[in-house]
Amino acid sequence: MHKPTCAQARRRAPVLRPVAHAMLAATAVLSSPPAAAQAGRDAAAAAPPVSQVMSPVVITGSRVEASAFDVPYSVEGVDVGSASSGNLRVNASEVLSGVPGVVVQNRQNYAQDLQISVRGFGSRAAFGVRGVKLIADGIPATNPDGQGQAATFNLDTAERIEVLRGPFATIYGNHAGGVIQLFSRDGKGEPRLRAGLLGGRHGTLKADVGAEGEAGGIGYVLDASHFETDGERDYSAARRDQAFAKITLAPDADSKLTLLASGLRQPFTDDPLGIGWQTYRRDATAVDPVALQFRTRKRIDHLQGGATYERRFGGDRLQLTAYAGQRSVTQYQSIARNAQSSPNHPGGVVDFDRDFYGLGTRWIAERDFGSGHLTVTAGLDYDRSEDDRQGYENFVGSRLGVKGALRRNETDTVTSTDPYVQAVWRQGDWDWTAGVRRSEVKFEVDDRYVAGSNGDDSGAVTFRKTTPAVGVLWRATPLLNLYASFGTGFETPTLNELSYPANRGGFNFGLRPSQSRQAEIGVKAYVGEATRVNAALFQIRTDDEIVVAGSEGGRTYYANAGKTLRQGLEIAAESDLTRTLTARGAVTAMRAVYDEAFATNPGTGAVAIPRGRRIPGVPAITAYAELGWKPVDGIDAAVEGIHRGRAFVNDLNDEHAAPSYTLINLRLGAEQRSGPWTVTELLRLDNVFDRKHIGSVIVGDRNGRFYEPGPGRNLFGGVRVTYRY
Repeated sequence: MHKPTCAQARRRAPVLRPVAHAMLAATAVLSSPPAAAQAGRDAAAAAPPVSQVMSPVVITGSRVEASAFDVPYSVEGVDVGSASSGNLRVNASEVLSGVPGVVVQNRQNYAQDLQISVRGFGSRAAFGVRGVKLIADGIPATNPDGQGQAATFNLDTAERIEVLRGPFATIYGNHAGGVIQLFSRDGKGEPRLRAGLLGGRHGTLKADVGAEGEAGGIGYVLDASHFETDGERDYSAARRDQAFAKITLAPDADSKLTLLASGLRQPFTDDPLGIGWQTYRRDATAVDPVALQFRTRKRIDHLQGGATYERRFGGDRLQLTAYAGQRSVTQYQSIARNAQSSPNHPGGVVDFDRDFYGLGTRWIAERDFGSGHLTVTAGLDYDRSEDDRQGYENFVGSRLGVKGALRRNETDTVTSTDPYVQAVWRQGDWDWTAGVRRSEVKFEVDDRYVAGSNGDDSGAVTFRKTTPAVGVLWRATPLLNLYASFGTGFETPTLNELSYPANRGGFNFGLRPSQSRQAEIGVKAYVGEATRVNAALFQIRTDDEIVVAGSEGGRTYYANAGKTLRQGLEIAAESDLTRTLTARGAVTAMRAVYDEAFATNPGTGAVAIPRGRRIPGVPAITAYAELGWKPVDGIDAAVEGIHRGRAFVNDLNDEHAAPSYTLINLRLGAEQRSGPWTVTELLRLDNVFDRKHIGSVIVGDRNGRFYEPGPGRNLFGGVRVTYRY
């Protein structure tokens, strides 16, 4: 790591010193003295095992099953079944609020998907998810260029979600500033049917039906759902239909085959855009007039299928994955007519059809090695997407918000080829982990729109990077683990970020990937019989951070800044306070700054960004707390608290920052069983005190529409019914 100068050390000391003291204090309190360590181990051997709720089994990170307590990195397993029991099960934001280091914001705009960042990675995404790797049942929900869609996650069938932060996320390759991986349920047990109907304010309705179970050795999970809302804000209505199918079977005693298919359809989705500060203060439900003028909206059709096969060869395993799919998007934007007068302008309507597919193979071998046990995982991932992309004017004559003349016609292809190897050596009280991945990401553009002064913009660029990670874990006592890890990572520009260079047409093939170096130390501990505490201190240094550089003709273009620095502390805890009361909470404190001055808006409008400015979209403090109460079987209630610190909206930090806020939510659930029937009712009140707040920000918005208001007080309720044969 770069060694700081004396002046730099003095500047950082006020931030790092209290955090370091907190870590050391936690270690001192939770550690057993050396003389008592062996006695503690003997007692643990005789004690009953810790429940899996308190020590969830995770796969993310090691790619083999391991306890989250026994791995040298920050990873959280979220039990989706319990976390989503009092929710609509529409957005991942409903179940990830309690994960430290993660900020998941519902934009209240289904045309742009959720805004997800992990330790600051992904905070600048104006739409979708970037900088964070999304995976569902082993199949990427992130394209090879790094742009992902959390909307494809199906919470009705999810069993758990794992969130990996820190150095070992980097061995998942491009854009793995963090990894969020969903695992759906396998069909097991007696066949059963289920249905649910939930609703709330603003015309919000969620209806779903499903079937799951096992018959003749074949497990199945089937689900279909419909969601609709008129939206919290004006002009933010959306309709979404989802379907999911999973079949599991065992061809023989040593193998397992899983077949998957899913689809998402949003036939129309209004896009209210962001709003300016004065508009927000006047009316948080407002929509910018330009959205109504151009009828900004989006249509999405997404269909994919895949298969995974696992076979055991003694103690070794072979895992194979294959998937393919198709995605179509048509989006009407609010770009003014006169901005499209340049012959190089791609127009105000985005229209593409994407075909994508991929293959993955992995060999897992376990051997006794020396005085310990060695697990080695070696694999190869190949992913490819091909966009047949057109752009059109968003007007015909005086009519706005309609598809007009063709302005863009090309094929964009992105491929990634990534071999990797990872090893874990368990030696007594020590675990040594190392991994390395070699990523090669290639962008190819075949331009078929050559008209007048708009020349042929075809071209290609390939980015390559080797990303190693190492970690060590020490079992100080049976109830206390200490660990440290280090890794390097990289983020290529997304296809969207490459598409618009400054002051000319074509592609910005000069944009470079950002490269990061991450270090982490942490503590994982059990306190007493029913409390688990995790704490991690991390630092991330990044070179060539990709930032919003400016805009021209209604299009945003990007550039590489200098160095950035992220330093932070994460603490998560959960506890069974009494037989009827449970508590859990998480807090993240982070300092995210530009560590080197740079300039945006090259040319006459150049703006200098001084060193030390905060990275926009990254709150300094985030926190979550929940107190649950289950007085008797069949009744449960909880109060939730969510806090977000203020977030800057641009690199210069001179616009109004989104203010900090704290929200309180309540939920109540009841369950009755009678023979084969199970009926569950739920009631949920969000933002109890009707706190006005900004839910998410659009970093560096070219029109100053940085702010996406969050919802006011909302009441939801509904019923779910299950019938078991």
